[in-house]
Amino acid sequence: MKFKTFIGIDVSKLTLDICLITADGVIENFKIENKELSIKKFFKNLEESCLWGEILVCAEYTGHYSNPLKVFCIGQNIALWLESGAEIKLRSGVQRRKNDKIDAERIVDYAMRYVDKARLQTLDDKVIETVKSLSSERDMYIRDRAKYQSQVKDFEGYIDSDIYKAKSKRLKKQIISLTKLIGSIDKEIAQQFASSEKLTIQKEILLSVGGVGDKVATETIIATRGFTKFDNGREFSCHVGVAPFSFESGTSQRSRKKVSNRANKDLKTLFHMAALSAIRMKGELRDYFERKVAEGKNKMTVINAVRAKIINRIFALIRDNRKYEKSYIPSIV
Repeated sequence: MKFKTFIGIDVSKLTLDICLITADGVIENFKIENKELSIKKFFKNLEESCLWGEILVCAEYTGHYSNPLKVFCIGQNIALWLESGAEIKLRSGVQRRKNDKIDAERIVDYAMRYVDKARLQTLDDKVIETVKSLSSERDMYIRDRAKYQSQVKDFEGYIDSDIYKAKSKRLKKQIISLTKLIGSIDKEIAQQFASSEKLTIQKEILLSVGGVGDKVATETIIATRGFTKFDNGREFSCHVGVAPFSFESGTSQRSRKKVSNRANKDLKTLFHMAALSAIRMKGELRDYFERKVAEGKNKMTVINAVRAKIINRIFALIRDNRKYEKSYIPSIV
């Protein structure tokens, strides 16, 4: 679709700073409340000068603060592109001034220059965002439960028995309550996935890969936005911090290949656990690990290679829209 009107939005908790550029090159700036009613009123006023189907809205992704804008745009079929602030900043050149109005102008400029790279929000993105919020809440409850469980274990035998019994009773009550909450969130996440045929199929494909469990599958779908954010396994490996890079400059600086610290550390940990799980299972990844270690390779280097293999396998299966099969032989058309 060829867009005629571009809108850049700097999103904050309370307000939206908007920069609009029309097909005639007219630039307008607005500031509205970050509320659904204000957003609806703003776009309603635009109907007089342009068609909603010819508008591209680009906004900096700011988590749940972007939700009112996202809900409205998806509901009204307005093209919405949520981009990371880091990506916009890196592609906007040297910046000497900063305020919300200028940020909105930089965002709309970014949208016009890189419109061919736009990744538009869909209904599946709404499901993914809901699952992301639920997963984050679930992790919080799991951390709290682990804290209470450690208290029950650590104090046993080290404090007065009567005090311990009373304390243990209260803590176990909290543990049971949190376990129920975690279970209810698991059901809600499952319902969200069930509402999207595409995401349901993707999760089934991921779970067919050795070493990949429910948590890894869910977080991978969230991070890749349903495999629309990254084009291949190499790009996602960079995001996770698995892909090694060489560091060289001129003739004096040389270093061995190593992974970057700019990575999603939580995902890196999850894929580390997935790699360890795959190595414990009988199969080619276990054989690969044992062969490389026998050759004298560093164990952590080999584990990192297994992580990369799992990621590349996932992307290949998603690309081919099929589950993993141990005896799979590609068909020749």
